[in-house]
Amino acid sequence: MFDRTRDRAVRALAFVLLCATTLPAQTPQPLYMPRAVKRAFAKGTRSLDGKPGARYWENHGRYAITVTAAPPDRAIRGTERIVYTNNSPDTLKRLVMKLFINIHRPGAQRDEGASENYLTSGVHIDAFSVNGMAAPWRDDPRFFTVQPVALPTPLVPHDSVRLSIDWHYEISKEAGREGMLDSTTYYLAYFYPRVAVYDDYNGWDTMDFTDAQEFYSDFNDYDVTVRVPANYIVWGTGTLTNAQDLLQPDFLKRFQSSFTSDTTVRIATKSDLAAKSVTKQNGVNAWHFTATNVPDMTFALSDHYDWDGASVIVDDAAHRRSSVQAAYNDTAADFHFMVQFGRHALDWLSHNWPGVPYPYEKSTIVQGSADMEYPMMVNDGSNADTTFSRFVVEHEIAHTYFPFYMGINETRYGFMDEGWATTFEYLMGVADIGREREETFYKQFRVNSWARDPSPLEDLPIITPEDVLKGVAYGNNAYGKPSLGYLAMKDMLGDAEFKKCLHAFMDRWHGKHPIPWDFFDTFNDVSGKGLNWFWSNWYFSNNYIDLSLRSVTKTGAGYSATIDNVGGMAAPFDLRVTYADGATEIVHQTPAVWRANQRSTTVSIPAKKVVKSVEIANGIWVDADVTNNKWPRQ
Repeated sequence: MFDRTRDRAVRALAFVLLCATTLPAQTPQPLYMPRAVKRAFAKGTRSLDGKPGARYWENHGRYAITVTAAPPDRAIRGTERIVYTNNSPDTLKRLVMKLFINIHRPGAQRDEGASENYLTSGVHIDAFSVNGMAAPWRDDPRFFTVQPVALPTPLVPHDSVRLSIDWHYEISKEAGREGMLDSTTYYLAYFYPRVAVYDDYNGWDTMDFTDAQEFYSDFNDYDVTVRVPANYIVWGTGTLTNAQDLLQPDFLKRFQSSFTSDTTVRIATKSDLAAKSVTKQNGVNAWHFTATNVPDMTFALSDHYDWDGASVIVDDAAHRRSSVQAAYNDTAADFHFMVQFGRHALDWLSHNWPGVPYPYEKSTIVQGSADMEYPMMVNDGSNADTTFSRFVVEHEIAHTYFPFYMGINETRYGFMDEGWATTFEYLMGVADIGREREETFYKQFRVNSWARDPSPLEDLPIITPEDVLKGVAYGNNAYGKPSLGYLAMKDMLGDAEFKKCLHAFMDRWHGKHPIPWDFFDTFNDVSGKGLNWFWSNWYFSNNYIDLSLRSVTKTGAGYSATIDNVGGMAAPFDLRVTYADGATEIVHQTPAVWRANQRSTTVSIPAKKVVKSVEIANGIWVDADVTNNKWPRQ
């Protein structure tokens, strides 16, 4: 998600600070590890070399869903059949179901207020059965988005259970991550009951959905049919299998041609839809989508949104193309460019950073209001500034890798996906608009609010579980701070080694559920370097960035500068040296300069000329106090 909450008021937070001490780099140190995570390593499901352990497992679901929508009627009705397989070594006496739409119920736990238009009566379960036998659904008023369900017969290891659920809900009038975009345009996300994740280190995921932090899902197989009236188009996750049964011949031809076109194809326009010439004129059209090994499905539907499409080569070796589609109000000027913005994002991400071919067949960008990512889908607001629109869509598409290709627990460890999307957004921006302009944007939007705010909430360790964080404490720990840490590691290792480590992590854990220690251990393993001093400094401490240039002295070989690390963060920096003759020089220091002593370091300036002044230049690693960054003191 593209965080827009920079300037919101800080809310109260009750949480014990974690692991604030930074040990000297010379002392070999394990990283802090919660007791539950330690048990996973002890059981052999995870390995200290960063690889999945020999006993790693994850559970799996097969979902067959039919959902019906008929705007302007706000009722969404669905039926589903779930085959849930227990691959764990544990016998499960209950399941935990997630009912995200219950966030709209009065009394649900939220991080923001709720208007009258936001509130609904939530999800209503009309029928429920287990292994073909009707079972009671106890709608416990103590629960909202998380609902425990007792099983009549325990689910033993390597067995499966069949669930059948009929449900309905009233779509919210206020569009956020899901809801009514207008009276005849709906965005369906989190729309179906699902089995929560049961994992090797935490058991059942019972974290509430608060409409702020995001979600955590198993990799499942989906077969979804969306039933809508004639003249409605449906866009969604997965493969549309029956386009020939839905689209009139001319529009089917345009749709098919977009999958091989570099230029934008106007598949359908507002006027085409007004003429009722786009879809087959059945009373109800059933749009059928399938997807395998994905963490979620989401859909949009409208009877007047424009529909554009094109494609781009994402895998040079296989000559594989991915489709980029856009659905939007014709009045949204920026969305007329959105297919090409999306093509650029897929191309750049596939070939540069992370440099892994986009793994899916398509990405659809829908004009909504959430600036939010879903598998193969993006729900973005419209902006007058097309440059900003491109930034947002690049950030959201970057989430394809984290958390969808990699099954990140976004709710608890959001820095593992938002931090990476922010990093890729920055690197893409440098390529798109130049380093100086992108660094200005990145600092203003991602860094300054942390660097210049002395609130204790700003200095909580990044590893703090983010399901307990709010406001700036969540925003900076999920976005800017971890991104700076990733970029600092890239600066220290160099591009080639950093990419080698990143690719190893992605190869080992895609389609699985990595946790932070798997990432840290993989970089340690692949680089062959003891990097725990860095991880501890950046991700497990209360440090911040504040360097002080204590002194500059003349030596036989030139000069030496002593820099104190007041804030403790192992950030890279430049020394901008100005000579008496007016010439300038940059002496760059990577974070490795802090390995031996994270509080103070001395840097050699091999200058043969007289030095007039020296200044610390931090770039994107913004210094909290720049008054002590120059010599001689001003």
